Amino acid sequence: MDESSAFAKIKNMHFLPENIDEYVVAHSAQEPQYLNNLTRETYQKVLQPRMLSGPYQGRVLSMISKLIRPKTILEIGTFTGYSALCLAEGLQKEGILHTIDIKEELVDFQRKHFDASPHAKKIEQHLGQALNIIPTLNTTFDLVFIDADKSNYLNYFHMIMDKMNTGGVILSDNVLWSGKVVEPLQKKDTDTKVLLEYNKLLNEDPRLETVLLPIRDGLTISRVI
Repeated sequence: MDESSAFAKIKNMHFLPENIDEYVVAHSAQEPQYLNNLTRETYQKVLQPRMLSGPYQGRVLSMISKLIRPKTILEIGTFTGYSALCLAEGLQKEGILHTIDIKEELVDFQRKHFDASPHAKKIEQHLGQALNIIPTLNTTFDLVFIDADKSNYLNYFHMIMDKMNTGGVILSDNVLWSGKVVEPLQKKDTDTKVLLEYNKLLNEDPRLETVLLPIRDGLTISRVI
């Protein structure tokens, strides 16, 4: 895949009519150059580059973080570090972002791009299974972004709820799952089954107020009451 095709694929991950989607993107803030560089290198060197949040959703994450002004952020699922850098834009001066991923081969790639940004000292990388690492983090969180294996979304939720500050926000990515959440459930489709349960839980849990945004593949914002 050439570079122009790669960026076209990012742009085309939408549910809106293409001309409306293009208008929305054109009238939204543009990503910093260091994020553009990260995207290019991800498409050149990393498998499944479409796992990137992408420039539009990245600006949404950045805006949410800037509105919250979190002191502590937890990200479950780093990939190449794009969303971590977007979320870090809203951190308080002495804030810290903990990001967890299982792929050892991406640690140096992530750190290279973290170090090329203004947020390098605010990002702490954790390598391993999130369900093992989260209990070891001796802190509470103002903002959590869940963007990892869908089969564990429920497990992640139950593990982080006791670590959420009042008024804290949980962001959950891919909750529309390419539209599979409104299609007949296939017997062996564990990921969709879990996401259906997860979306229901976020909507009904009395500790939360939730809104599901049809941004790209679906992004849920849940505020801890």
